[in-house]
Amino acid sequence: MEAKTDQKDTETQSGFQSAPPDPDNSFSGGQDSALRMVANSLHRLNEAIVKAADSGLTVELMRASRYHAGSGSWGDQMVPIIERNSK
Repeated sequence: MEAKTDQKDTETQSGFQSAPPDPDNSFSGGQDSALRMVANSLHRLNEAIVKAADSGLTVELMRASRYHAGSGSWGDQMVPIIERNSK
């Protein structure tokens, strides 16, 4: 039988906490979907960074470029800088 882990336990173990809901959310359906995709990807990235650091790597994220959508919106595109720590 598997033990059920609630969200609070998971947040405490990983060191991350969920952002509170925004009552003034006025994003369109497409914007909300895109925002959720970014948030989910960042969560997975943060978990991967924790695993990398726990395995002895140093991970730094650096902006590689900035994407401009042509409508005034933009987004930073990142690359990782990885260093192996000597033991």
